[in-house]
Amino acid sequence: MGAILILAINATPQTPGQKQADKEYEVGAVLWQQSSGEHRALAYQAFALAKIMLDRDLRINRRGKLRRAIVVDVDETILDNSAHEAWLIKNHRSYNPQDWTEWCNRAEAGAVPGAVEFLRYANSHGVRVFYITNRKEIEKDGTARNLKKLGFPEVTDETLLVRTDKDSSSKEPRRLGVSGKYHVVLLMGDDLNDFAEVFEQSKTVASRIEAVERNRAQFGAHFIVLPNPMYGHWEDAIYGNNAKLTEEEKAAKRRDQLKAN
Repeated sequence: MGAILILAINATPQTPGQKQADKEYEVGAVLWQQSSGEHRALAYQAFALAKIMLDRDLRINRRGKLRRAIVVDVDETILDNSAHEAWLIKNHRSYNPQDWTEWCNRAEAGAVPGAVEFLRYANSHGVRVFYITNRKEIEKDGTARNLKKLGFPEVTDETLLVRTDKDSSSKEPRRLGVSGKYHVVLLMGDDLNDFAEVFEQSKTVASRIEAVERNRAQFGAHFIVLPNPMYGHWEDAIYGNNAKLTEEEKAAKRRDQLKAN
């Protein structure tokens, strides 16, 4: 009877993302985001620097010129999705679109420390805030509800720019759409791809680092980066941008990338 039960369990169909390799390697990253004072401190530091740079620009007389704007990414820049990442770990699931859409539409993500206060400050000084995210159209209503519930300013169809069916994953067309009508003071994100096309085109670990070196003057002045150790294009680069790798192959790639003396 026991053997029959084991066979029956093994024969049970798995839903997408259900049967996955051990995700223990992600535990430290999620714990750091949820539990460390350092994550909170870095977030406050990023938004404090953003305020300094905005105030510097506000002192410039732009009367008769383009209205100021700030462009922010959403996930891990102003919304903290670590609770979803923790759920994936506890349920031994890898990222999959179905779980992600359900999470987005629950509108339960918390705010990254300092994000609401800074963006409300910017908006109170006449700065338009644009939320450029690669969340999809089917996730837009949930995202808007989440942002509004947390007190983020001016969340409208015009300012919340999600990835449409016509878009690639590139945010460049949406960024250009904003910069063509506004003076963009700052861009804020947790991933290099949130800032400029040059980073989107840099696919390898080496080319991403080289792109940062070429544009280093922009960081802290025009680009402000939030920390995200949980996921991102940095990890895709380690995997050679190969979405077909097994969990075991990904683990091997991660170990191969380690540098030791």
